[in-house]
Amino acid sequence: MDTSEAPPQPTPDPAGPGLPPTLPGRRVLRDEVALVLALSLAASALYAIVDILSAPIRGVEAPLFADVGLIYQLLNLATSIVPVALVLHLLHRSGESAASIGLDATRPWSDLRWGVGLAALVGGVGIGIYILAVGLGVNRTVVPIPPTGNWWTIPVLLLAAARSGLLEEVIVCGYLLRRLDQLGWSPTKALWTSALLRGAYHLYQGFGGFFGNLALGLFFGRLYQLRGRTTPLVIAHFLIDATAGLGYLALRGHVWWLPG
Repeated sequence: MDTSEAPPQPTPDPAGPGLPPTLPGRRVLRDEVALVLALSLAASALYAIVDILSAPIRGVEAPLFADVGLIYQLLNLATSIVPVALVLHLLHRSGESAASIGLDATRPWSDLRWGVGLAALVGGVGIGIYILAVGLGVNRTVVPIPPTGNWWTIPVLLLAAARSGLLEEVIVCGYLLRRLDQLGWSPTKALWTSALLRGAYHLYQGFGGFFGNLALGLFFGRLYQLRGRTTPLVIAHFLIDATAGLGYLALRGHVWWLPG
């Protein structure tokens, strides 16, 4: 009698031959479809709809949107915040949540105190770096406001500040640093990667914008690594950008480093 062991049999695919692997729930799939479209062709469709409704194709002009400037501003803000929703979706899909990166309201007063304190510190240092960089000719003059002369200038300015705070701190600090840590990167390597990315997408301002935001990225990134909280960074970023915009509106034309 042959006593040799039988060769191992392949494990059957639980989904069955020729069938797709097990899919997540309907809500996850629905959210993915919405996010992919919002980041791509659905956004283009929305801009096209506003465009065709705001101006005539030919003949008499009869726009449906009387204030198309505001519509475009709001559409830009809405579409540019979609990557934050994508981050939250990906965290949810991997069994995590916004709280996993410290983006929650569980410590409102502590986060608010930290946010205000960071904004005061970073804003004070930042304005000094900006003035010096413009004076040395290594930075462009930044206009941190939407079009002026409209009733919605300040509301849109504040919405844009909130957008920037969420977009940058959630992605460049919370999400990126958490994922790099999960990938086994050293804290120092991850921190410098995050900070260099922050500096790089501010290069449109000039070299002052790059090095200033590189320093900010190192500072905010290290705070996140130590405390695991994104919310106070979002608050601080919002306050910095809002103050910069409101200050520009108040001081433009009155100081040499802000043209009228």
